[in-house]
Amino acid sequence: MPKKILLVDDETQILEICHDYLKSSGYDVVTAMDGFQGLAAARREKPDLIVLDLILPEMDGLDVCRTIRRQSNVPIIMLTGRAEETDKVIGLEIGADDYMTKPFSLRELVARIHVVLRRANGHSTPEVIQVGNVSLDRAKYEVQIEQRTVRLTPTEFKIMAALMSQPGSIFSRSQLLRAAHGVALESDGRAIDSHIRNLRRKLEPDELIFTVQGVGYQFES
Repeated sequence: MPKKILLVDDETQILEICHDYLKSSGYDVVTAMDGFQGLAAARREKPDLIVLDLILPEMDGLDVCRTIRRQSNVPIIMLTGRAEETDKVIGLEIGADDYMTKPFSLRELVARIHVVLRRANGHSTPEVIQVGNVSLDRAKYEVQIEQRTVRLTPTEFKIMAALMSQPGSIFSRSQLLRAAHGVALESDGRAIDSHIRNLRRKLEPDELIFTVQGVGYQFES
C-alpha cells in the first residue's frame, strides 16, 4: 500500500505540481489549502507524512504543527518562503522533523520525504535500550521514564536512541545529524540544538541530556 502524503499549501500551482509529482513517484496524495482544512485532513486521512507550509490563511503552519503534535507523532516537513533562520528553528522546536525553503526542487522534496519516512519506519526488529530508569523501545517507538511515557517525534526518537546507545559518550552535532537523518542534511548544528531543547523539555523534570561546551551532547541517567 502506498504511503499517504498530506500537502498543505495555499498556492494552487505548488499544490498541483507537487501533487502530480508525488503521485508519479508512487505516493497517495491528499491536499488542503489552509490551516483548518489541513488539520481536518490530518485527522480524517491519517497521513504517513505531512508537508506543511508555514504561511497559511485562517491558521498558520506553526499553529497547525503545534496542534498536530498534541495529538500525533506523524512526521512533518515544514515549508517556508522566508529565509529567516528563526522560522526554521521555531518549526523544529515545536515538532517539525525537517524543513525546506521555497523555491525547492521536486526531486529534493521526494528525497526528503523518503528520508523522513525511512527514519520514522526504519525499525521493525524489537530492540530495547535500558539506561537506569529510562527505557527506549525501537519496535514500539516509545520512551519510558519509570512509568511515564514520553511522546517524541521520529527525529527526536532517533537522537535519543543515538545518545542512549552509548551513555556517557559525547556526540558531536554532525554525528547526531547523521543519526537523525542518515546523512547530514543541514550544514550547521542549530537544527540539532533545537531538537535537544525540545527533548529536554519533554524529559523534564529529569535531567538526562548534558551539553559538553564546544563539543556536543551526552546522555547520563
